[in-house]
Formats: sequence, C-alpha cells, structure tokens
Amino acid sequence: MNPNYPAVVNFAFEAGSVELREMPVPKIEAGDVLLEVACVGVCGSDLHRWLGTPSTRVNYPVILGHEFAGKIAEVGEAVQGFRPGDRVVSETAAVINPESPFTRTGLYNLDPKRKGFGYGVHGAMTRYVRVPERCLHRVPDVLSLRLAALTEPCCVAYNAVVNNSKVRPGDRVVVIGPGPIGILCAAIARLQGAVVTLVGLKADKVRMEIARGAYGVRTFDGDPAELKTDGDGLGADTVIDAAGVSASLKVALDLVRPAGWITKVGWGPSPLGFSLDPLVQKNVTLQGSYSHNWPVWERVIGMLATRQLTIDPLIGGAWDLAHWREAFSAMHEGRVVKSVLEVSPDLK
Repeated sequence: MNPNYPAVVNFAFEAGSVELREMPVPKIEAGDVLLEVACVGVCGSDLHRWLGTPSTRVNYPVILGHEFAGKIAEVGEAVQGFRPGDRVVSETAAVINPESPFTRTGLYNLDPKRKGFGYGVHGAMTRYVRVPERCLHRVPDVLSLRLAALTEPCCVAYNAVVNNSKVRPGDRVVVIGPGPIGILCAAIARLQGAVVTLVGLKADKVRMEIARGAYGVRTFDGDPAELKTDGDGLGADTVIDAAGVSASLKVALDLVRPAGWITKVGWGPSPLGFSLDPLVQKNVTLQGSYSHNWPVWERVIGMLATRQLTIDPLIGGAWDLAHWREAFSAMHEGRVVKSVLEVSPDLK
C-alpha cells in the first residue's frame, strides 16, 4: 500500500489555511477499521475552517471531512461485526469517553470529551481514514455510496425535527436558513405532515428553487414579519432556526406563536445582542439540537434506502480531491446546495 496519499488539510486558524498535502495512511488499532473513502460531502463547517471562522476548536493540522462513506480495506483484530469489502458509512463521534453518563445512556453526541472527524481527529478528505467499529453502519446495496456519504447532515436534520421539535400533521412550520441543514429540516418537517415555509435571502435564490422543486415547500425571501399574517396571524407553531448565526433567533422569536416551539440547530460564535423577554412573554419552548446518535443513523439510512427521503437534488456536483477548492467555492457562493468530493470513484 502506498504510504502517502493526497489529503485536504486545514493547517492553521487563519483564512485560506487549507491545502492539498501528502499524508500517510493511518495505522489502526484493535477496535478500528481502515476505511477506503468513496465519497465525502463538503459541510458548512469545512467552509468555515477554510475561511478562518471555525465554530469549534480545531486540532491543527487536521484532514477535513466528516460526511463520508466507503468500503472497509482492513479490520483490527478485535473487530467482529465487519469484514474487508463491506460497504459502510460512519458516524462523526470519533472519540468519546466510554465512562461518561451521556455515553452510557446512548447520548454520546453530548459527551463533553467528544472529538469529531475533521476537527478533533483526521477526517475523510483523503484515500483512507481510521474509524472505530462502533461508528459504522452498513449501507444497503440499493443505496449508492455517494448518497450514503450524505447520511450525516440528514441525521442532523432528523434529530432536530423529529426528536428535538414538536411537529404534528397540519402544523405551520417555518425553517430559517436554506443551507443543506435547513432544506433537509424542511423536507423532514413535510414528511411529518407540516405546512412548511423556508425563509432565506434573495441571494439564496438557487437553493430556494431547489428546495421548492424537490420537496414542495413554500419559500420566502421577503421581510419575515410578513409571515406573521399567515393563518390566524398569531405565528408559526414551530420555528426551526438553521441559520449559521446566533442573531437569527430574534427572527424566530418574532415568528413563533404564543406557547409555540423554537428549535435552534444552526449556530455561530457571535453574541445575541437583543432581549430574550419575548421568550418569557410568549411562553415559548426554546430547544437546542446537536448532532445525532446510533438510532437516528439507522432510521435515516432506512429512509434513504427506501427513497422516503430523497437527497439527489441537493448534490450540485462531484469533484476529485485535486479540485477541492472549486467544490468549496461552489457551496460558499451559493451555486449549489451540496458539493461532494469523489475520492475513490471506482467504489460503488
């Protein structure tokens, strides 16, 4: 096996500190597999690290990429459930504390010592990545590895809408932010039977058109205050804030009805700068939603395999590793919803 392969590496905090470097094949331990990466999705967090605005602490230098699928190339001696050649997708919690109360109750996504691929440990924007067996899920034969690579953002949206929101058939739901997570939240809210409006800016035209065509959601790029006249005029039953800034919570508070629900899944480092009094005065439930865990992944993989949830329309193109910059730019400029890097295109 070639000892080195190209990798997209974030090597410092400053903007533009990402480049293609030759990196060694990782060595696996007893409970790990060596995964040959087929495809890896580009996430907004990858863009933030490229732009020098990361929202999490990064262990520089680190290979980017946490949305990935591929085939197992090698297994450690303690691995029992998987064999070389198996088609798999990986969760993101690369390092967790097995003794944490959260880990013991299955909520390892909330373990304070959790480290993820692509910022805490090396990620998958390279040919091979080391993955603990506990992170793996099998990919059904009917599901392509390109689509399976995008399981992770689907899990973020599923956890936000199904587990951490109150969405019932007939509810009016407003989703703020037409990025990949926002669009997927809107799609899953529709599957829950809600009437969904996706709110964005005029600059989000391409993404809004894709969301409207693929999932039948209403899109809106005007003054959000106008949405308060919908229905009985009291506001939305649920607002899902998927914008990548904290201040969008003010819009959510304006749009939600009394005794309504706000789920905050998008995040950013800037302070709020406004009063939270409306949260109290309206008797609103404010719920955060972070990451995902094993049962969410199993449910989402099933939805993708049966086409109950379709994500093909979100993929705006596929690039090889050498053209990672074009893939990042296409997403950053809003020309596509989702970019995919094809690392080993021969893997199916």
